[in-house]
Amino acid sequence: MSDTIIKDGQEFEVVWKKPNLQAKDFHYCPGCAHGTLEKLIQEVIDEKQIEEKIIGIAPVGCAVFAYDYINCDMQEAAHGRACALATGISRVLPDHCVFTIQGDGDLASIGLAETLHACNRGENIVIFFYNNAIYGMTGGQMAPTTLPGQITSSSPFGRNVKESGMPMKVADIVKDFDGTCYVTRQAANNAVNTRKLKKAIEKAIDNSLNKRGTSFVEIVGNCPSGWKLTPVDSYTWWEENMLKYYPLGDLKTDGGIK
Repeated sequence: MSDTIIKDGQEFEVVWKKPNLQAKDFHYCPGCAHGTLEKLIQEVIDEKQIEEKIIGIAPVGCAVFAYDYINCDMQEAAHGRACALATGISRVLPDHCVFTIQGDGDLASIGLAETLHACNRGENIVIFFYNNAIYGMTGGQMAPTTLPGQITSSSPFGRNVKESGMPMKVADIVKDFDGTCYVTRQAANNAVNTRKLKKAIEKAIDNSLNKRGTSFVEIVGNCPSGWKLTPVDSYTWWEENMLKYYPLGDLKTDGGIK
């Protein structure tokens, strides 16, 4: 939403805050795309005017304060349990869209069982999975998604795949489950990809409102602080490493339990 105003004979475009974006500053580190993801979710909620029909789950991790920014009903979950909580709420309120925002430590490690079983059952929820290949909030430790050779606070010599295994591609796993109706991997590293991510968010929310099953939207993101890089350098590393290992695009578009 924007207006054009005239001041001292000059025209200025004023961009107004979306109604359902809370009037609070994001706590995310400079350059982090977590804020972009949550702003896009809020924009879709606002444009569809479904703030009374949507419920978000914020777990432990960098998304823990999502309820401070998105003006809809929100619930806090224990670490890794967002999909279990979303399942309960969705079953009690089946006419609502229920979504989670989870990082890779939360979703792919401590909450992997809850995630996989919810997808396999085809729970009518939307899972937003922010994958920055590291535990961002707890100190920059190696996560299940950390790249081979990637240095973290708990793998100072780089991830040794012989000891720790290969990075886990969760989206590639859940796309083969009968319960998932939509599985996609997107990013917000530039304007074009950010627009694609917003379309993916719209599609996932529409799927839930139409009771099509589980939508899984992976966001390949960055973590300037955890990666020990400047925001600008983190974008370069993001594009040269993360997007090569986790290629973007739709993995499944027309599934779900019929």
